[in-house]
Amino acid sequence: MRTYATILTAVALGASLSTAAFAQDAAPAEAEVAAVVEAAFPGIDADWAARLVPDETMAQCNASDNNPPNDVFEEIRARAESTVVYPEDGVLMGSWENGEKIAQSGYGMRFSDYPPRRETGGNCYACHQLTKAEVSYGTLGPSLLGYGTLRDFSEEAVKAAYDKIYNPHVALPCSMMPRFGTNGVLTQEQIKDIVALLMDPESPVNQ
Repeated sequence: MRTYATILTAVALGASLSTAAFAQDAAPAEAEVAAVVEAAFPGIDADWAARLVPDETMAQCNASDNNPPNDVFEEIRARAESTVVYPEDGVLMGSWENGEKIAQSGYGMRFSDYPPRRETGGNCYACHQLTKAEVSYGTLGPSLLGYGTLRDFSEEAVKAAYDKIYNPHVALPCSMMPRFGTNGVLTQEQIKDIVALLMDPESPVNQ
């Protein structure tokens, strides 16, 4: 998920804190931003409210402006690796057709999606280009066109893709990419399907 500092800043901007607070030499105080956040989310339940509190990884990334020193960098990476859970049968790829549907879906994790009424999506196109047919996509993340082809569809690349989707801090500590598996956003089967979208030779990603 996005860092706590990023979320708070975005909310503060939307709430129109004083212009002086956003001067180049005067960022808003943490307490001031926290007060705006609290006012912006009245009456939320405990589970949702917990999302506004940074865990250890996010606290370290926030403290270093997403550029941690080497020792913290490796600490975050090791912690991320410890969270990845693999399928019991060892199969890391599912259905690319299902993976495409998950990549297209932005459902889940919003106020309007509670209580959940269907499966959460990955909203992958919000940050990545995946297929040539998709004309609307975000550019926060790199283009993933030809992802599997460029990696020779290797087993090592399949595992790396699974790891990064499950917890991207394995590959890049303080990544802006959501921790889909670690945070329970996507199921293990959904992650396998997205891996297939990236790594199956028949997937439109690799055409």
